[in-house]
Amino acid sequence: MVRCFLIHTVCPVSALSSAESRILYSRVFGPDEAALTEQQRGLSAEQRRLLQREKVAVVARQVKSAVYLCREASGRALLEAVPGEEALALQDANSGVVRLRAGEPFSDETSALWLGVQSLGFTLVCEPHENLLLAEGTLCGLTRHCLEHLHMLGQGSEVLLRSNRIDALLSRLLPHGQLLFLNHRFAQSLEKEVTAYMAK
Repeated sequence: MVRCFLIHTVCPVSALSSAESRILYSRVFGPDEAALTEQQRGLSAEQRRLLQREKVAVVARQVKSAVYLCREASGRALLEAVPGEEALALQDANSGVVRLRAGEPFSDETSALWLGVQSLGFTLVCEPHENLLLAEGTLCGLTRHCLEHLHMLGQGSEVLLRSNRIDALLSRLLPHGQLLFLNHRFAQSLEKEVTAYMAK
């Protein structure tokens, strides 16, 4: 099962310190009740939400660090893509996996698969037994749809105002955090359905 999906910044934002990452969108799948300690079970709903937000922020910081190291190691210059060149930007995206040890930030070990597209990071946090190839394909599909239909690479992109579209995309491609094995015909049908919805 996928624990969460994130869209966050991976390049410095003027309002943040260089070590921080701004979370633009996050969706956590399923309650993490089993992972709560006795002390945390006594927390109010607001305190639990803040705890969950901090866990997501830890993942975003670790992924931002991994993206930075990957880009530094490759030595390639980051070319800014203009709106309409989303497919090209996705081809040049950096990708990788970060193993998150137990307790950092989740109670058990997880894997964070990430794609760094320009200044944005797209991350899926999966349980250790998940099929990482299937998760990578799902992440690439989610990223492609977000970039193409929501025009996230342009200046003044309204990611925060279009969260309902991202929710609808996740409900079709990643229902309740479950990775889907798709045959070719079903994948085409799902692709048409998503494209029709996003064009509204």
